[in-house]
Amino acid sequence: MNLKPVLHAEWLKIRSLRSLCATLAAVLVATVAFSVLACATLDPQESARPDFDPLRRTSFFGLEFGQIAAISFGALAVAGEYRSGAIRVSLTTVPRRGLFWASKLAVVGALSLGVGLLTSLTCFLAGQSSLGDRGLALTDPGALRAVIGCGIFLCLITLFSAGLAALLRSAPAVMGLLIPFLLMLSFVVGDISEVGGAVEFLPDRAGRQILLQDATGTLGPWSGLGVLALWVGAALWAGGRSLARRDA
Repeated sequence: MNLKPVLHAEWLKIRSLRSLCATLAAVLVATVAFSVLACATLDPQESARPDFDPLRRTSFFGLEFGQIAAISFGALAVAGEYRSGAIRVSLTTVPRRGLFWASKLAVVGALSLGVGLLTSLTCFLAGQSSLGDRGLALTDPGALRAVIGCGIFLCLITLFSAGLAALLRSAPAVMGLLIPFLLMLSFVVGDISEVGGAVEFLPDRAGRQILLQDATGTLGPWSGLGVLALWVGAALWAGGRSLARRDA
């Protein structure tokens, strides 16, 4: 079986489900809305501090909320087929499970990357315009890297969720696991610029280094994103093995 019709089928599955389209749109809406809110309530004294990061504190402040939508989209795109029983039809139509899994990940990843890049660019422009003379342009050091990295970050988080969904076969289970692990842990251990040690190698912490204009700590911006990619790769491998070995 050729790859193209399988990719098209996966695209139709997502496009035809309002819940998936709405969840994907929520990545953009939630991230931008909370970033704009953060910009509107920013204390001028805070922005005048020498250690103020104009990217993380304004443009990408709302990423925590957009991340929830990204996790939900990845989980629903995979686990939704198990809940409805459509996975049996899918695997009957595409008996090569490796091809099926790769096609699903390609479509989910491409959509999340596209929305992620649009989200990061919109947040960057809105956030930096609110800072006036202190705002950054895309040509300033670290700015373009953060915009591109934010889009990749959202894509990787979505794929992380998709891999765990294939392993656990339950969207609520994935969201119940990932949302506390990736989000609530951030509030417990504090700001990434203030924490070192093994905490820096947690997926969320490592990946967020790409959002800082001047990354600090053991990991740099791209090496941090690489650590997140390793976590994602492990989840996708485990999900793929589960799909290949277990009954539908």
